[in-house]
Amino acid sequence: MDFTAAQRDLQDRFDSRRIADRINDLLVHDTIDPGSAAFIESVDMMFVSTVDASGQPTCSYKGGDPGFVRVLDQKTLAFPSYDGNGMFLTLGNAAETAKIGLLFIDFTNPNRLRVHGEASVATDDALLDTWTGAKLVVRVTVTEVFPNCPRYIHRMQQVEPSVYVPRGAPPPVPDWKRSDWAFDALPANDPARD
Repeated sequence: MDFTAAQRDLQDRFDSRRIADRINDLLVHDTIDPGSAAFIESVDMMFVSTVDASGQPTCSYKGGDPGFVRVLDQKTLAFPSYDGNGMFLTLGNAAETAKIGLLFIDFTNPNRLRVHGEASVATDDALLDTWTGAKLVVRVTVTEVFPNCPRYIHRMQQVEPSVYVPRGAPPPVPDWKRSDWAFDALPANDPARD
């Protein structure tokens, strides 16, 4: 990873350039190793960051059943886009600039992994039909993968998986889609209109 001038300035101000370089040299890789692949495919959620062409960032949560993010090879992973709010902030940005950051966290056994890469978004990807309910497929060509210190991760326990993750049958319609402010603006084929 190439540090920016601003990152180097802060590293120097806090005397962390040596440890930053050590982490970069030893822990940052441009391929997904087997341990990282197993971790990625074991989690049921991730945070995704993207930027638009003007540099405006967004960050979103993406969830599914464990394995919803698939490691296709050492340089590529893929994940589905399910029905959402229709704004397409994250995926629109990814389609426009291709820049993407993924953060995988295990809250039960504190662990986290960062993945940076170049994204492509497709409606006709061969993997689309392998995820029930997927509308799009995002493929990420990995540029950087590295573990991130887990010490500030709050230990949490999942109470139950989301009922909205597609699992072989249409998921329930979220209440917000039936609200007065949203209903008439929904796409014509939205299940909330049934």
